[in-house]
Amino acid sequence: MDVLNPALPANDVDARLTALALRYTRASGPGLQLLNLVGGQAEGLLDQLPQNVRDVLGARTEDALRLAMQAAHGSRGIVEAKSGWMSRALTTAMGAAGGMGGLPTALAELPVTTTVLLRAIQDVAVEHGFDPAEEGVQYDCVQVFAAAGPLDHDDGADLGFLGARVTVTGPALQKLITSVAPRLATVLGQKLAAQMVPVLGAAAGAATNYTYTSYYQQMAHVHFGLRRLAMEADLDRDAILERFREKVAQPPVNRM
Repeated sequence: MDVLNPALPANDVDARLTALALRYTRASGPGLQLLNLVGGQAEGLLDQLPQNVRDVLGARTEDALRLAMQAAHGSRGIVEAKSGWMSRALTTAMGAAGGMGGLPTALAELPVTTTVLLRAIQDVAVEHGFDPAEEGVQYDCVQVFAAAGPLDHDDGADLGFLGARVTVTGPALQKLITSVAPRLATVLGQKLAAQMVPVLGAAAGAATNYTYTSYYQQMAHVHFGLRRLAMEADLDRDAILERFREKVAQPPVNRM
C-alpha cells in the first residue's frame, strides 16, 4: 500500500511562491542590459529587419519550433541533460558565430537556437521531476515559449504562458505550436535585430543568445516549479496561480 506524503505546510508553500515570484521578476535583468548594449527599445528592433525577413519570420519560426520538438526530444537519448550554465555557454557561442556572419547566418541559426532553447526548457522540467517524453510535459515545454520574451518582459503583465492545463493530444500540441509561433516570431525577430547591430557583431550575437537562454530557463523554472508546488501542496493549480499572480503584483520591499 502506497503511503502518500503529507501536503506541504502553509509557510513552506508561501516561501516557495515568494521565491518563484522573485525568479520571475528578476528574469528581465539580462534583457535590460542587452537593450542598453544595443542602444534601442524593444518596440523598434523589428523595424530594423529587412521587410523580406519580416515577411517570412512567422513561417520560419513555426517550422523551427516543429523541428525543435523532434530534435530536442530525440537528443535526450544521446546527450544527457545539461546544466543551465552549459546550455547558456552553447547558445552564447552559437550567437557569436551568427553575429559574425551577418543576417543570413543568423537566420540559418534560428532552427538550431530554437532546438537548444527547447532542450534547455526540457532539462529544467527534468530538474523538477517531470518526464519530457510525456505529451503533457511536451505541451508545457512549448507553452514556456508563450512568455513575453526577455526584451518585453513586464512584471506581472504577461502570465499567459502559465495558463490552465488542457487535455493534451497530438492535435492539441500542434495547435499550441501554431498559436505560440507568432509570439515567438516577434521575440526571435527582436533577437535577430539585436544581433545585427553593426558595431557589435559577434559580441551582440553572444549577448543575445545568453540573454534568451537565461530568460527561458527562468520561465521554465517558474512554470514547472508551480506545477510541482501544486502537486506537493495538494492544491488546485488555479489557486496556486492566483496566489503567484498576487505575489508578482506586490511591490518590492525596500530594505534599509
